Amino acid sequence: MTTASTSTPTTQAPTPDHLRATALIDSDAPAIQAFSAQHARGTTDRERAVALYLAVRDGFRYDPYRIDLSPQGMTASSVLANGYGWCVPKAALLTAVCRAAGIPARMGFADVRNHLSTERMRETMKTDLFIWHGYTDIWLDGAWRKATPAFNIELCERFGLLPLEFDGENDSIYHPFDKSGARHMEYVHQRGAFDDMPLAQIVADFRTVYSGWLQGDATRSSLQDASFANDIEKEAR
Repeated sequence: MTTASTSTPTTQAPTPDHLRATALIDSDAPAIQAFSAQHARGTTDRERAVALYLAVRDGFRYDPYRIDLSPQGMTASSVLANGYGWCVPKAALLTAVCRAAGIPARMGFADVRNHLSTERMRETMKTDLFIWHGYTDIWLDGAWRKATPAFNIELCERFGLLPLEFDGENDSIYHPFDKSGARHMEYVHQRGAFDDMPLAQIVADFRTVYSGWLQGDATRSSLQDASFANDIEKEAR
């Protein structure tokens, strides 16, 4: 069994852990089970995984201002309850609903630059490096396929980004350029795939790298009182 703090090889076939509920990937929660049953449409695992991907990507707003790194705030079901999330809990939700549908899934992480953000975020973070950017690894047709459900389609349209599509056959990770050809996402370090969310390591690294964002022992972002949607509206004009 792989612990939450250890990544698993990208070629490893799924194990029972990739269908098992955890405290953070709470695929056994009634709300998760109901969401999965409602949206996992199709006759094959690939079709059902694509349907779940779209439901998570577009059904929940991406909001990096309201980060809550407490265990309760990071569970997959918290995204369902809140109606929004950032990349890690949205990836946890996709992982959980896939597991609830009987499709093996795990979480993947990478460090990226030029991540979609606002001027307020960049000033607070003091860097353009986003560590522990989250996505989901889904086992389909004998291979792990990367799926990144963070940015809902309305957000992509406002920022001039190409929305990430997932066909269940090819990896779905962010484009290096936006619609205008400007530099967008750069993956600078792959952290690997994990059977469970490595929350303790994420919190420790966030407090080290983003000391102005997570002050002291706080688990909530210092941007909680600001509006990501309003800042997007201003910068998209």
